Amino acid sequence: MNIYVGNLSYRVKESDLQQVMEDYGTVTSVKVIMDRETGKSKGFGFIEMANDEEGAKAIAELNGADFEGRPLVVKEARPKF
Repeated sequence: MNIYVGNLSYRVKESDLQQVMEDYGTVTSVKVIMDRETGKSKGFGFIEMANDEEGAKAIAELNGADFEGRPLVVKEARPKF
């Protein structure tokens, strides 16, 4: 399952996000989206989890949860077109 995570603090690193998500299951990849020009985080990222059930549980429990002082937006990612 591919999961979108938004409203991230600009200080959050991929390793921080991976630690949080590993509480819910096997994480296959983590990507925090960075601005090409400044090299700073854009405040959102994507996480891929091996199991859809674990991904659904992570979404249910983390959406709206406080992380680094900000409420997370966590939902299933829509496919790119």
